Amino acid sequence: MTLAATYLGANGWLLEFEELRVLVDPWLKGSLSFPPGDWLLKGELPHDRDVPEQLDLLLLTQGLADHSHPATLKQLPRTLPVIGSNAATRVAEQLGFQSVTALQPGQQTRHRDLEIRATAGAPVPQVENGYLLEHPSGCLYLEPHGFLDPEVKPRPLDAVITPMVDLGLPVVGAFVKGCSVVPQLVERFQPKTVLASTAGGDIRFNGALSGIMQMQGSPQGTGDKLPEGTNWIDPVPGERLLLPA
Repeated sequence: MTLAATYLGANGWLLEFEELRVLVDPWLKGSLSFPPGDWLLKGELPHDRDVPEQLDLLLLTQGLADHSHPATLKQLPRTLPVIGSNAATRVAEQLGFQSVTALQPGQQTRHRDLEIRATAGAPVPQVENGYLLEHPSGCLYLEPHGFLDPEVKPRPLDAVITPMVDLGLPVVGAFVKGCSVVPQLVERFQPKTVLASTAGGDIRFNGALSGIMQMQGSPQGTGDKLPEGTNWIDPVPGERLLLPA
């Protein structure tokens, strides 16, 4: 059975559970900005990336533009089923997607052979989603800001997708907490593979906040502190990884 993951940069992933292809938080084309406008913070990709073919599901963790990126979502067929947080599904509905399912933390649903359980994610400012995904080919956990839901019970997983650095602003503090959460994830889930996410892909940021945004740690530094034998990967965008299950 095949469990595969392809990193698409930023928060984006293509997950393959056998023949089931799930697109997660894609930002593939164009720039993005956060309210009130480009002057505050604008992100630009080094280059556009093709939309993966033969998709079966769009899974969105957050409604923010670096997770539910309107210009990218407009490239997808409106018949593609969407599952996401409340904020994310509002974006999808506004863009005309026809089959949209909102999940709050603790709720779950099923798409074909894939069980999808929403977990409590980052408060940005409302609590968004992480996900536990279970399929006959493998099971994994993902949350893009490093917020671990205390209600998620310990259990062995095949893979964990998580940031492995901290990102933050002075006074506000860290809004991505990779350095501290990865050891907790490894202890709780004993994953066969840890995949670094969120801070990759050579994205360029401009605007007032870009000069004071702080990154602490590195995937290598965080990985070196994990228990001996932990298999962790800092993925190359576009490279398809077959994961042991």
